[in-house]
Amino acid sequence: MKIRSLKRELAGNSYPGRGIILGKSEDGRSAVVAYFIMGRSENSRNRIFVEEEGGIRTQAYDPSKLEDPSLIIYAPVRLLDDMLIVSNGDQTDTIYDGMRAGKSFEEALRKRCFEPDAPNYTPRISGLLELEEDGCAISLSILKSHNGNPTQCDRQTYCYDKPFAGEGYFIHTYQSDGDPLPSYEGEPTLLALTGDIDSLAEEIWSSLDEDNRVSLFVRYINLKDKSSQTRIINKNS
Repeated sequence: MKIRSLKRELAGNSYPGRGIILGKSEDGRSAVVAYFIMGRSENSRNRIFVEEEGGIRTQAYDPSKLEDPSLIIYAPVRLLDDMLIVSNGDQTDTIYDGMRAGKSFEEALRKRCFEPDAPNYTPRISGLLELEEDGCAISLSILKSHNGNPTQCDRQTYCYDKPFAGEGYFIHTYQSDGDPLPSYEGEPTLLALTGDIDSLAEEIWSSLDEDNRVSLFVRYINLKDKSSQTRIINKNS
């Protein structure tokens, strides 16, 4: 698989929607997690990321303008032992509860499908980063309607053992802007991850469409001592 430029992938798409990147830093010392959200409506854009119990939660920037919170207020990132769960909806909690009860990442997601936001039927994208003694492992999932038909849910899971330094896997909700919005297609995109946490956060944020970008979360987790660095960028701040 060809390694693609993160900047080129994002700058060439005005509306990838919500995106997850999991991988390993260029120096090989840290696991990398990134999650961003975008919005076209006032309700979607009225959000910020706030830290909570080692993870993050979305929150209304202006509570007086909050309309329907059902699909926009959730915990995108949660920690479970040596695992980090990230998703674009409240399926973060479904995965957390399922894995705590002994289910696998894939099994936990069997209870969920794409979002009920016709006609887009936004895919539910989810990721799992598992810290191990000799590195880390990555899983990514997308649950989406079958070519826009909501009578079938297509469930695709991708697993990567021991990712290489400087490489990350990227999955997002929409293939491009449109009406209705077309779901992401294909397996996760292999990206080059360069620099430290600040340079990566800046590269992602500056590459996202300026009108549509809303919030970004980036975390580097040291693979030896499990210490972490976190960066959060909110357009509304």
